Amino acid sequence: MYRIKRYWVYIVISIISLGLPFITINGNQIFLLSFDKKQLHLFGMAFDMQELYLMPFLLMLLFLGIFAITAIGGRVWCGWSCPQTIFRVIYRDLIEGKILKLRRIQNKQKEIDYSKPKNKIKKVLGILIWSFLAFIVSSNFMWYFVPPIDFFNYIMNPSEHMFLIGFVLILTAFLIYDVVVLQENFCVYVCPYSRVQSVLYDEDTYHAIYDNNRGGRIYNKEKEKTIFNMKDFEDETSECITCEKCVTVCPTHIDIRKGMQLECINCLECVDACTTVMGKKGKESLVKWSSINETNLNKKTQILKGRNFAYFGVLSLIIVLMFVMGQKKEPFLVNINKPTQLYSIDKEKNLVKNSYIFLFQNKLDKRTTFDMKIVSKNKENFEIKRFKPFSLDSGKGRKNIVILSTNIDKLKDLKTTDTIEKLKIIIYSKEDKKQFIEREVLFTKPGTSKLKLK
Repeated sequence: MYRIKRYWVYIVISIISLGLPFITINGNQIFLLSFDKKQLHLFGMAFDMQELYLMPFLLMLLFLGIFAITAIGGRVWCGWSCPQTIFRVIYRDLIEGKILKLRRIQNKQKEIDYSKPKNKIKKVLGILIWSFLAFIVSSNFMWYFVPPIDFFNYIMNPSEHMFLIGFVLILTAFLIYDVVVLQENFCVYVCPYSRVQSVLYDEDTYHAIYDNNRGGRIYNKEKEKTIFNMKDFEDETSECITCEKCVTVCPTHIDIRKGMQLECINCLECVDACTTVMGKKGKESLVKWSSINETNLNKKTQILKGRNFAYFGVLSLIIVLMFVMGQKKEPFLVNINKPTQLYSIDKEKNLVKNSYIFLFQNKLDKRTTFDMKIVSKNKENFEIKRFKPFSLDSGKGRKNIVILSTNIDKLKDLKTTDTIEKLKIIIYSKEDKKQFIEREVLFTKPGTSKLKLK
């Protein structure tokens, strides 16, 4: 049964979602977007906010991945992976169905009779159970932005972290409203993905589909129901017995025999229901996870087609670019800014000086001593002033004023107005010279008119 397979997928996803924030590599999480520490952790590597060039790749990978999956397998994400669907299954099928016996899992259309006091008590108990789980889900969500250890320390001092506590409680309240009150209406009316699917589907897309050829047409071209029971069929060979099992089991309250609909989340509950009924007659299910070409047009489903190749080609390219960009991670950060004064001229020493503001941050996991040198072709013409090697602990930062100077007589290619010369500087660790970064600075040279004026 697809339903049992879905449950196992839900269990695996839940375990991964809950456990992932607790897995660390070299002290870094598998995934963490920390606004507190201004870092992105990705597969055990820490990227500072200045290195968030990977975020666009992650977003493209997410959206293009969902589009590619939808083009091939329909709304598999909605039925098999979406948190909204998982939460509804936990509340409706597990809490209300299995634990409290308020409803039958096979009949999702029948409303619960709350006129009975016993059912009202069970309803309140079910909401309380889900409220507890919703709080855990909200906390789990925050663990991808605040490390679990920090999170637990913060909630022990709620007065100092009211924003965090408030966000978790608001998210918990939303999940309670969403799962208990809004229910599948979220999928039908709120989620924009249902509107996108109609653009991505074609005759080769796999989704829950009713076999009109075998079962007979229940609806006419105007989508009006014309067949209500077996006696209404003019063709005696039609195999649908109008038991309506595929309708009563649908969580979004649709009739799959009507054709593809925006409300369908591809949970395949209707396939399971029809498989059970038709299996008793020794026949295959009339509702299958298949394509229009294969089920109704008797054509072979074409998975290997240009559009799908394009999707996976772009996805592969994004993954490669992410890997390449990830390899360019720098051991420390150095931002260089120039003050308003472009340069100064020391006539007594016959020097031209440029000042810079260097912002250092040590990203290595150990204390490091910073040093720098000029590596441009004409490096012998320039000298680093007002800088001495210094040490920084891991994660610490420091601001330094650095001056580059040169003898006026060594200045070449001077023009009447100010000109700029590019200089390459290497900042490195004295303990491990393999840890270094390159930066380019702009050295402003005064014009000849200003040199004569001085």
